[in-house]
Amino acid sequence: MIVWINGAFGAGKTSTANELIDLIPNSTFYDPEATGEHLCRLLPQKRLADITDFQDLPMWRRLVVDTAAALLAELPGVLVVPMTLLRQEYRDEIFGGLASRRIPVRHVLLSPEETILRQRMADRERAAGGPPHSGGGGWAYDHIAPYREALAWITGDALTIDTSALTPYETAERIAEAVRTGEARECGIVQSPQPRAETVASGVLLFDEQDRVLLVDPTYKPGWEVPGGVVEPGEAPAEAGIREVAEELGITLATAPKLLVVDWEAPEPPGYGGLRFLFDGGRLSPPDAARLLLPVSELRGWRFVTEEEAASLLPPTRYERLRWALRARERGAVLNLEAGVPVG
Repeated sequence: MIVWINGAFGAGKTSTANELIDLIPNSTFYDPEATGEHLCRLLPQKRLADITDFQDLPMWRRLVVDTAAALLAELPGVLVVPMTLLRQEYRDEIFGGLASRRIPVRHVLLSPEETILRQRMADRERAAGGPPHSGGGGWAYDHIAPYREALAWITGDALTIDTSALTPYETAERIAEAVRTGEARECGIVQSPQPRAETVASGVLLFDEQDRVLLVDPTYKPGWEVPGGVVEPGEAPAEAGIREVAEELGITLATAPKLLVVDWEAPEPPGYGGLRFLFDGGRLSPPDAARLLLPVSELRGWRFVTEEEAASLLPPTRYERLRWALRARERGAVLNLEAGVPVG
């Protein structure tokens, strides 16, 4: 299990985490900031030229998941992680990756009043030998506004603790009790286990009356995607597509979707690749589209997009597959991308 302590920069997360590991048996401290600092030393400067925050490095987010999983494999128990996460998509990616490894996360937010937060920041500057902050610049101060904006989703996800009048030890006591009683609940993000070998997956293209294609925004991986998922053992690819559309969107397809593309995705770490099918699920009427229901633990949003818009939302491999599927739909023929020729 992971206890993830979130909060504004300067909220006292690290101090609280250091106290918490003495209160929760078999607990270990892990600070993802150390991973980010090492990355910034390892990567060439040209890779970091446009990076102002190491959290924007996809490599950092993958390493946080891998490091946490490795620590828990060697040191079973509770991992205490103090780390500010203000971007929901990064939270989704990291927590989704942990969920895929069956690692539950208890998310806790330290939330002192802003006047007290600013005072603590000023005290830290004095302790570090710098002048008290006067309103401009400063990493922690610059992130107060993004922190305010992020509160809408964080407070809906995390157990919020007002630490205005609490010491780090008192805050740690409060968290330990919340973990023990279950008040700090497991985050609801759900992800199927990460594949350990090549997979077979089916996607279904659904269109609106303007022939725009439906894309969904997964919580557990970066980039948008077409509705679909992994084909289960003994399941036909078309049946998998029908099942995934029903599970992800709440829509029951009246007829079997028509196959458009068969593709082979080469293994590229950390992915395993495998066989990919894309089907034509037909058009959704406006009333059908209005009834779309997303599982909040897996999908964050949906939208109909043009092919040009899809190019900016989909990762390159997924976009290329979609582009060929749209060509196959126009031609009325199945395209085998592995062979590079139409089939049938």
